Parts: sequence; C-alpha cells; structure tokens
Amino acid sequence: MSKTPLLDRVRVPADLRSFGVDELRQLTDEVRQEMIEVVSVTGGHLGAGLGVVELTVALHHVFQTPEDRLIWDVGHQAYPHKILTGRRARMRSLRQGGGLSGFTRRSESGYDPFGAGHSSTSISAGLGMAVGRDLKGGDNHVVAVIGDGAMSAGMAYEALNNAGSMRSRLVVVLNDNDMSIAPPVGAMSDYLSRLLSSKPFHSIRHVMKDLASVFPGPLERAARRAEEFARGMVSGGGTLFEELGFYYVGPVDGHNLDHLIPVLKNVRDAPDAAPVLIHVVTKKGRGYAPAEAAADKYHGVGKFDVVTGALAKPKANAPSYTGVFAQALIEEARHDETIVAITAAMPAGTGLDKFASRYPARCFDVGIAEQHAVTFAAGLACEGFKPFCALYSSFLQRGYDQVVHDVALQSLPVRFAIDRAGLVGADGATHAGAYDLAFLGCLPGMVIMAPADEAELMHAVATAVAIDDRPSAFRYPRGEGVGVEMPERGRVLEIGKGRILREGNTVAILSLGPRLAEALKAADELATRGLSTTVADARFAKPLDEELLRRLALNHAVLLTVEEGAIGGFSAAVLHFLAHAGLLDNGLKVRPLVLPDRFIDHDAPHVQYDAAGLNAAQIVAQALIAMGLDAAHNTARA
Repeated sequence: MSKTPLLDRVRVPADLRSFGVDELRQLTDEVRQEMIEVVSVTGGHLGAGLGVVELTVALHHVFQTPEDRLIWDVGHQAYPHKILTGRRARMRSLRQGGGLSGFTRRSESGYDPFGAGHSSTSISAGLGMAVGRDLKGGDNHVVAVIGDGAMSAGMAYEALNNAGSMRSRLVVVLNDNDMSIAPPVGAMSDYLSRLLSSKPFHSIRHVMKDLASVFPGPLERAARRAEEFARGMVSGGGTLFEELGFYYVGPVDGHNLDHLIPVLKNVRDAPDAAPVLIHVVTKKGRGYAPAEAAADKYHGVGKFDVVTGALAKPKANAPSYTGVFAQALIEEARHDETIVAITAAMPAGTGLDKFASRYPARCFDVGIAEQHAVTFAAGLACEGFKPFCALYSSFLQRGYDQVVHDVALQSLPVRFAIDRAGLVGADGATHAGAYDLAFLGCLPGMVIMAPADEAELMHAVATAVAIDDRPSAFRYPRGEGVGVEMPERGRVLEIGKGRILREGNTVAILSLGPRLAEALKAADELATRGLSTTVADARFAKPLDEELLRRLALNHAVLLTVEEGAIGGFSAAVLHFLAHAGLLDNGLKVRPLVLPDRFIDHDAPHVQYDAAGLNAAQIVAQALIAMGLDAAHNTARA
C-alpha cells in the first residue's frame, strides 16, 4: 500500500478541492513527509516549508489557483506548493542541473505567477496584479504570502501603504513563524509580543491570574478566559495594519485547518473590496523533530539522514571564505576597538555570528534592510568608527542608491565585505554575485579588491581596515578556499598593486579573484604547447595597477583578462586604460573573459563556470584563438 494515498491522487490543486477536512489533515502529513524525504536527498530550504504545509494546502483548497494568483515571498517556503502543483515527480531534481529551481519561477509553472529569490517583493507584485486585474475587469483573487522576517524590509511597508490607499481587492497572509533566517529583528517582528508584555497588560493579566488561582474549577476557567480577553483588548489586534488601510484578521493558528479554512473562505467571499491582511501563526520546522530542535529550524540544509536528522557534511579540504573573513575581522577587531560589523539578517551566512559572539556590542543585525544597513554604516563612519558592512553580492544590489549617495558621494570609509561573489551553485541566478564589479567600479573613489584565495582574503580585510579616507570593498566567493598556507594575521597591501606569479613572454593572463587557480592551470597547458605564459593576479579591480598593465601589454602578444563578473567590470576598466594609453595601437590582442550576458541556471559551480567559459580549458582555447592557432592541433590557421 502506498505511504501517500491521498497525495498520489493530487496532480494539480483542483484535485484536492473535493477533500474533506479530515482528508486534508492526512494530506498535510503526507506532503510533510514527502518534503522531508526529498530535501534529505537534494538539500535545500526545509524549515520554512515545513511550517507552511497546512497553510499551503488550505490556500490551494480555498482559492482557484492558478486563476487566483498565489505569490510566495522569497520562495524558499514554496516546496509544498511545488509538490501540489504538478511538480512532485521532479522534486528530487531540486536545485540540480536542469532540475527544479529552489525558488518560485514563472517559466517553471503557471502556478508560479511571480518569481522570487530575494525577500519582501510579494505585496508589491500582488498589488500590481490586483490593479492589473481591475483594469481588465477581472474578478480573480490575488494572495501574497509574506513571512514576518520579510516584513522587516522597507519595501513591504511601501507596498502596504500603497495597497491600503488604493482599495483594490488583495489578500496578504502574514506568516508569523517568529523566525526569518535568523531570529527576527526590529519593531515589526515583535509588535505583538511587545504589546502583550507591556506593563499595563501585565497588571491586568496578573490580577486575572491571581483571581484564577483561588477560584474553584469552573470559575478558574472563566477567569482564565477573562485573562485571554484582556490580552486581545490590550493588544488591539492589527491596529498598525488597519491604520494602513487593511482589514485585519487574526491571529489564526496556521496549523489548525478547522480554523484556517473557514477564515480563508470568509475572506474569499467577502463583498468588500478593501485589502485584507490575515495574520497566521506557524512554527518553522513543524512536524520534524530535528528541525524543530535546531537553532535555525533547518532553514537551509545539505543532505541529511531522515531518521536521525544528522547532516551529511563532507570533510572540508580548506576553510570556507566566509569563515576566513569572520576570523580575520575578529583578529583585526582585537587590535582596533573602532571596528564594528553590520549585517542584514544574515549573521550566520556572512560569518558575523562568530564576530557577534566575541564582540556582541560591536555587531549589528539590522534585519532584511540592506538600504538601511548601508546608510547606518555611513553614520557610524561619520562618528569615527570603521564599519564593515557584510552582505551577499546579490543583496548589496538592493542598497545601491545608498552606496552611491550616502557613502561614495561623501567619501565615507565604509568597508563592504561582499560574500557570494561570482556564481553560487544550487541557489542559481537569483543569488549569483555577477554585477558588483560593474556597479561599484563606476563609482569615483571606490577601492575594490578581489582576493584570489583565502590568505589573500585575510590581507584584504587588513587593507580595508587601513583605508580610512574613502569607501572600499572586497569580494569573495561561496565555499571553500583553495588550501593555501594561512598567515596568523593579514597584512596591509599597497593600494592598487597586483603581483606576478609566473613569468613568460608570449601570452599574459591577468586574473582578478579566485579564477587565479584556473589561470595557473591554463598556463601549464599552454606551456605544453610551447607558449610561454605570464600569470598575474590583479588583486585590485580599482584602482588599476597601471604599471603592471603597461608591462603586460608591451611584453606579450596576447593579453587575457579573467574575472567572475559581468560585462562592464574589471576588463572594461582595463580596456579603457589600454586604449587611452595607446597600448592597443601596436597589435596587442586582448581577450576579456567575463560572465556571459545571460543568467546562468543552478548547477554545480564547476559546471556553471564551464558554461561561463571561465575554467582552464576555455582560457587555453581563448589564448590559442587569439594566437591564430587551432586548439586541437596547435597549428597556425591558413
């Protein structure tokens, strides 16, 4: 007999709309088990999805998806949604090459009306769809599901404010699981708990409890119900949301279908066109004991044993870049009390949880609020501190105006530690750090470093500490380093100076960042073909080492630049300098190797870099083409 008899009957959400509540309860158990088994094999985001199984089933049961639009914020809680929307058979391809995305994706399914990988976009997108529906004279529903962690981002409030003033029919489900990726930060996430723990409420509640303790059974229960009434009376429900123009419903137990389904039906059938916010309380990691017990509720996990929950962690050959950054910053902070660190809801992801353990008063998690993080760091710099703003490259994009206006324009020495630079494997295009070299490189006065290995990262941290007259940034990839010998402490590098690792006289490879290892492999291969090759590490994308560039241009027939960034970054600056210095006038052949002008899908990193043309074999091929040689036979072309 099948372990999932009800789930086996669900191909699309319409199949579950005839189920009774008891069947739906069984279905949630089957979906939860299916999800646990899938993620144990593929790895991925587990805790958030486990917390919304009942909510997902209820939403698809009540609303007529896909005609009714169901938008999942961020998307990492959408695995149950994928299982129920025709993708169950492909779930074990999750985050694998050619397989399902770990996030919602319009091109993947008609049940994904909006793609997401970053947070706090759902209400804005939902309002746009609702207004579009109204303009077309449609009558479908639009439902946006947003977690309380995502409610710490300003964009969510902008959308709520706009939606409340437009009176367009929109349903927002606030999934309050008391956690985002880390414990939530800011006024929104503890709005209810702050009110319920206030002094006036405590006074009322304590009186009720004291009375309850001296009453006999029936009266005690009545007194306790009075205490619960006092809680509702003092908290005021969703006053904040109602002031923004929403009709507030809740809190509702997000794991109780007997409560959840009638509420959703009432909201669906309400004649009023006012936007509605349903406050649903859920438990992240629900139904899987190891996830419930874990600090991060198994937010993002690798493969694991279903029975024990033990994570399958391969033995690391070298420390991670993120870990090296954290230890380097801790060491620098030991010598300099003005060093402070800022992150936007990613303390563990950026390594700043370690810094916070050592220096709790000097580490600030500002919530999912990159714009605020950047300007907050700028304010600290104004007061003589040395702020390190640690963000993923793809998240720094969200704070770009602040980088320009609040940091660069004022030449404030904010240090940007840019994690997840380059391609990021299973997280795919939404999290790829492809653009920071281009969007930071065009800013006057910015110093940009790209360490080639973990030891160089330590030097970059030390160098950033020393830069106190202008903003700086250093970028580094996800994953392990290359296994080089590590210094006890980083040393300060000369600004804008690269280094030569291997001398040759025909081909020059100028690498920026971790592609240096592939550049050295390419040089070995070119040597077997009789081509003498110089390999240089630029170290800095800005300012450029003009002396090094002159040397490479004048002494070689071919110059290749290699970077883990999009068109418009390091190579563009190199070509600009070479052109204006007249170094292209005498036949120098330049080939810039950059990330291609397309989004690269999720896959193993080495496969992604093959697709991008940035591994040793492609570097060799480009050198041979530039030399007019056939890559297969190393013979001159006719």
